[in-house]
Amino acid sequence: MLESIGKALRIRGLSKTYFTRSGEAVEALCPVNMDIRAGEFVAVVGPSGCGKSTLLQILAGITEPSAGEAYADDTRIHGPSIDRSMVFQNYALFPWLSVRRNVEFGLEHKGVPKAERREIAERYLKMVGLSAFADKQTNELSGGMKQRVAIARAFAVDPSVILMDEPFGALDALSRRLLQRELLRIWQEHRKTVLFITHSVVEAIYLADRIVVMTARPGRIRSEIEVDLEHPRDNTSPQFAELERDIYAQLDEELTRSFGLDQDA
Repeated sequence: MLESIGKALRIRGLSKTYFTRSGEAVEALCPVNMDIRAGEFVAVVGPSGCGKSTLLQILAGITEPSAGEAYADDTRIHGPSIDRSMVFQNYALFPWLSVRRNVEFGLEHKGVPKAERREIAERYLKMVGLSAFADKQTNELSGGMKQRVAIARAFAVDPSVILMDEPFGALDALSRRLLQRELLRIWQEHRKTVLFITHSVVEAIYLADRIVVMTARPGRIRSEIEVDLEHPRDNTSPQFAELERDIYAQLDEELTRSFGLDQDA
């Protein structure tokens, strides 16, 4: 199975409006324009409810935009595709399947022969340190281990784009640090295009090539920050701390505005 490189993403005039049961319009995303380079790791941060997950779901093809369009290279995104894998915060594993069968699931749907599926699954389970758990049921695993299975499954189908929606948000601090390092190692080896949603500014700086800061709802892009720090990154360095202060200052302004508070009070 030949491995593909990441694809560029182009987002043009993307907006999304939801309607409540009473018919009230709720604007989740203002027109968003963004370019993500092939093989780039981009993190998105912003206040709760700013449309981060909505943006990811549109790129995954799970949700249709109200206006605008998104492209993976030159192909317009319409509906889900195995070429764009998604990793959720809640793992989204199949509890009735073994760890190995979970990793093989997408490969089976791609029509990969059984022997090749097993070989690929074992390679990616080894990559995330779970070879010894291949025949276990997922309910026998810890949260961190389940998320490693989800990452192995996402990469195993050889997608061009990995979409990650707060994948480490529910984990304890030690598991989170471990998986951040593991994700970086796998990304550096395979250079897929990664769009990573997180509430953690420190996590965004630690992982990403570029950080997109979104406004409070309706979400739009407030700023884009290139992270010009070598990996592995030291979160105690002055450069890291300066980036963290800058991003938090922007987020504090957005939260203040969204709560209707007076900044000078």
